[in-house]
Amino acid sequence: MAERSEVVFVDGVRTPFGRAGEKGQYWNTRSDDLIVKAMIGLLERNPNLPQDRVDDVAIAATTQTGDQGLTLGRTAAILAGLPLSVPGFAIDRMCAGAMTSVASIGSMIGFGQYDVGIAGGVEHMGRHPMGFGADVNPRFLAEKLVNPDALNMGVTAENLHDRFPALTKERADRYGMRSQQKVAAAYAAGKIQPDLIPVAIKSEAGWGLATQDEGMRPETTMEGLAGLKTPFRPHGRVSAGNSSPLTDGATVSLLASAHAAKELGLTTKMRLVSFAFAGVAPEVMGIGPIPSTEKALRKAGLTIGDIGLFELNEAFSVQVLSLLDHFGIDDDDPRVNPWGGAVAIGHPLAASGVRLMIQLARQFQEHPEVRYGLTAMCVGLGQGGSMIWENPNFSSSSKKGAK
Repeated sequence: MAERSEVVFVDGVRTPFGRAGEKGQYWNTRSDDLIVKAMIGLLERNPNLPQDRVDDVAIAATTQTGDQGLTLGRTAAILAGLPLSVPGFAIDRMCAGAMTSVASIGSMIGFGQYDVGIAGGVEHMGRHPMGFGADVNPRFLAEKLVNPDALNMGVTAENLHDRFPALTKERADRYGMRSQQKVAAAYAAGKIQPDLIPVAIKSEAGWGLATQDEGMRPETTMEGLAGLKTPFRPHGRVSAGNSSPLTDGATVSLLASAHAAKELGLTTKMRLVSFAFAGVAPEVMGIGPIPSTEKALRKAGLTIGDIGLFELNEAFSVQVLSLLDHFGIDDDDPRVNPWGGAVAIGHPLAASGVRLMIQLARQFQEHPEVRYGLTAMCVGLGQGGSMIWENPNFSSSSKKGAK
């Protein structure tokens, strides 16, 4: 019988994220080419890995049709040049697709059946808007199984503002502005670029190279945000300035057992401690990470006070703020999204989970005083996903004072 294994995050990379739509940098780029480009970049960064040692490839997409269909994990593995002996599969958990890919491959490694696996996600929201072509069962509304609001993510964000009066538009706007500023600062300091894989792109102007995220608006001001339209409700609180833009992009990670990583000379950037997914009422899906985080903490035998770094997906500012309020964490706590988040970088649905992990792994390297970190996100149709990671660089003698 196979022995249980410690699961490690070896490495992760992503494409730059592009704005969805005709004016976006990836309008003429296939979705599967985005994930293949990221996978090739990952393999090139880890030359110690014999490619026939990859046990499986899990790639997520929310809209699995067209160039995001046909069992993406397998097709991407073939297109990326992995041996034909390497299998693959596709996953869909909406926004938590890549996170679920990591949980799946990690579980297979943890159970001792796999040594090495690749997990990631891709979303081309310009080519495949969320829910496009879906045939929603009429029973959902006819039998009042869900509120009609549940099918519009922006309306679910407005519902959070309604439910929690302390979550004001000003707080959401300020959080969005700070996200833009933190991403700009991280770019200026060269924090984000090392994990980006450039992508060749074609436009009317000819061929070019996508080398950075396209959604950044560092010039954002509170005055500018106050004047933006609130498309989900007249005089509402959710605007383009405190929400993630529609985005195209791909992310991918390399996972291994601790034993295999040591055997093959692979890096260990993080250790997987626990993970959890939870369900909530779909019309307030933004609170999903609260129960999933409580569940993950419980499984790890930890408390929120043990978490020294947080990478929270900013689908909407209000969603992150609801989690911070629940756990008694300040809006400007330096442990939370220190390099900004999806309001500025973008949220290509099924890809975002691994972006959070890539950034957390980099921050672990800079913060040996931090032992545990959290990646968490809300998920459409009323879910949340959370993963707790341990920093292999942790040293209790470090003096910075964080956990």
